[in-house]
Amino acid sequence: MSDIRYKRVLLKLSGEALMGDGQYGIDPKVTDHLAKQVKELLAVGHEVGVVVGGGNIFRGMAGAAGGMERAQADYMGMLATVMNCIYVSEIFRSQGMMTAVLTPFPCGEFTKGFSKDRANKYFQHNMVVFFAGGTGHPYFSTDTATVLRAIEIEADEILLAKAVDGVYDSDPKTNPDAKKFDEISIQEVIDKKLAVVDLTASVMCMENHIPMYVFGLGETNSIVNAVNGQFNGTVVTVD
Repeated sequence: MSDIRYKRVLLKLSGEALMGDGQYGIDPKVTDHLAKQVKELLAVGHEVGVVVGGGNIFRGMAGAAGGMERAQADYMGMLATVMNCIYVSEIFRSQGMMTAVLTPFPCGEFTKGFSKDRANKYFQHNMVVFFAGGTGHPYFSTDTATVLRAIEIEADEILLAKAVDGVYDSDPKTNPDAKKFDEISIQEVIDKKLAVVDLTASVMCMENHIPMYVFGLGETNSIVNAVNGQFNGTVVTVD
């Protein structure tokens, strides 16, 4: 592995990417490969925080579209992220890593309450810190929660591990001629309304100068390669 460029990274895993080739839930092969990569990052001195989406279990927007009251649907989506974080955390533990799951609301004995000081203490002990439950408030996406936590813990960069291998000018699932960007500014993402993260998260990244690396979780060693800048994805710049 090349020289370390970043010390603290925040990894955002989409729920969709965790499904692998499935239609629901979590593919153990995906989480096993994920754990091995994160363990490699820890071994060379990186500090790793993780946010996991909940779309493989439940999406608040989908629930609202189906007739649920929006706030209640969003709360269900937050709980889906907690379940995902607990699962992935346990997979990491099974491979010898120490982990902690932090939430913005009480979850009994399953998690600890989030604070920057608590997260920093865990990072200092070489633990992988999972940030579950979104922001704790409805109407805010997991994207926004990711950028918020990145700002709070002073992460050097955000790694967006998705089911799609980068940022495209249109949806590659529906447009076979969609063009992928190797590099694009966050201002262009906002102006072109590209589906990287939502508008609130994009503006927060821009104002706080946090770059994003967007790549496909399913690619071999994609997380390690992204940290090293040697990956087949898109760099979203903020300068």
